[in-house]
Amino acid sequence: MSRRYPDKNPPFLPERFLVIDLEATCDRGDWPRDRMEVIEIGALLVAADGERVIDDFQTFVRPSMHPRLTPFCVELTGIAQADVDRAPTFPPAFAALTDWLEDNDTLFCSWGGFDARIFVDERARHGITTGLPRHWNLARAFSGRLGRRRRYSVLGALERCGLTFEGRPHRGIDDARNIARLLPWCLGRRAFPPEPPRWVRRAQRRAREAEKAARGRAGRDRP
Repeated sequence: MSRRYPDKNPPFLPERFLVIDLEATCDRGDWPRDRMEVIEIGALLVAADGERVIDDFQTFVRPSMHPRLTPFCVELTGIAQADVDRAPTFPPAFAALTDWLEDNDTLFCSWGGFDARIFVDERARHGITTGLPRHWNLARAFSGRLGRRRRYSVLGALERCGLTFEGRPHRGIDDARNIARLLPWCLGRRAFPPEPPRWVRRAQRRAREAEKAARGRAGRDRP
């Protein structure tokens, strides 16, 4: 294990990787983490080679403390109020996730530490003692494989690997699927392509910003 980048290797080699992405209640500006509640769980089980998707899981979740989604949250995620109104609350949604997972040699992975922390907060809030497998931060692993301190977003990491995002950003299941596509690079089983020139990276950044602005306009124009 690298001393300079100690997180680039998984803490153990599992039979399966559990890739999870959560969406949570939010608003413009700083929304305190203790007010955040899960509104979508997206998960994939990936084989030990990091390539083959075995199964997937998705559920919306009805928040308890703040049941009305903010306009910003709806705009960002594309999750409608009706989606969460008819969804289970966190305890049965989490139970469905753990029932689907079953008891196997599995490593819980996410892009960054947010998802693991929100799971801890929600379990404590609802008095849930059941946990998830040990966690591995894929964003740190990705940077470690490149030998950099810089933290890449999922979109930036995909671009660095010569890939484009598939689906809608900030939707749990779509984010989880795209994060899973990055596993081979996080595991060091695929070589990174040469880094594009600076002018290409600037153009990619402008394109991401334009796409984000267009999604925001579309959300504001939605009846």
